[in-house]
Amino acid sequence: MTASSSLARRLLAGLAFGILLYAGVAIWIGLDRFREALASFPWPLLPVAMGLSSANYLIRFIKWERYRTLLGVELDRRTSFHIYLAGFSMGVTPGKMGEVLKSWLIKKVTGHSIHHTAPIVVAERVTDLLGYLLLVAIGGLATLPEYQWVFWIVLAACGSIIALAGSRSLPRVVARLLAHTPYLWRLAPKVQGSFDSTRILLSPRELILPSLTSMLSWGCECVGFWLIARSFAPAGELPFLFAVFTYAFSAVAGAVLILFPGGIGPTEGFLGTLLRRRFQPALAADQPTLLGLEGEALGVARLELARASAGAAVLLTRIATLWFGVAVGLIALGRFRKRFGELEEDAFEES
Repeated sequence: MTASSSLARRLLAGLAFGILLYAGVAIWIGLDRFREALASFPWPLLPVAMGLSSANYLIRFIKWERYRTLLGVELDRRTSFHIYLAGFSMGVTPGKMGEVLKSWLIKKVTGHSIHHTAPIVVAERVTDLLGYLLLVAIGGLATLPEYQWVFWIVLAACGSIIALAGSRSLPRVVARLLAHTPYLWRLAPKVQGSFDSTRILLSPRELILPSLTSMLSWGCECVGFWLIARSFAPAGELPFLFAVFTYAFSAVAGAVLILFPGGIGPTEGFLGTLLRRRFQPALAADQPTLLGLEGEALGVARLELARASAGAAVLLTRIATLWFGVAVGLIALGRFRKRFGELEEDAFEES
């Protein structure tokens, strides 16, 4: 199997999972309700949301450049940008760890080993999580106290990863164990090298600015989500800080549940649930679709309408963020291949 076919297989698996999920949600909501909700959407907002996602990518490129420089990887800005964007093509892999593709592309251009640069992906994920947690706090964690435990667990997990990354004894212990383990002894120097890179990238002085950069960049997507979701909100009203909390918290849930490719499933679930809970009580009984209904029938109709509106908002948001990013990544990967050649068969085996 060639590297290109392996990449295509992973992408198709993520795409198929997404299509099945969205189709199932649409059927569960009710296709007629779902179509009605989508028909009411002001479609010029979608490219605006995609533009905000593009701003997210540009801001996070600053962080990528900083990490690349810290590890001594010399690339011209154009090539570095293409490699950085190409990683988005693997955004629908579990935990987005398929973005280690960027390390292989660096190796193809510069010769740097994969284990030396792969920790960039780890550092990106950790500081992205910290940025999300800052957005959750800004959005108003106290407004939904039942979810505070998730915030603190993720924060503690990030702290633990950072503490382990700073340890000088742990990599020696792991490398020593691997060195005496059959079939795994060859990994010992690679593990040591990965720990060394991780320690540089996640050192205390390198945490604050990248985390604030992530907060600003993902904040752009929070704005995009707010613009989309507000168009479905009853009377067009949706508090901005609520949207910030909802998007950031749902992204954290999707990132933590790493078995789901691109967070597909958990992210949509939390986004849809929080929006539906916000929309349902605000639906006035004098709306055309609710006129003449009372009691239980009114309650059921409100629930269905809120589900359809929330589901449509979530679908369009994910198109403008996750799936737009995958498309951008594929374009960048295509340009990289045009300049540097086809991906060899061992690309993903080495990573």
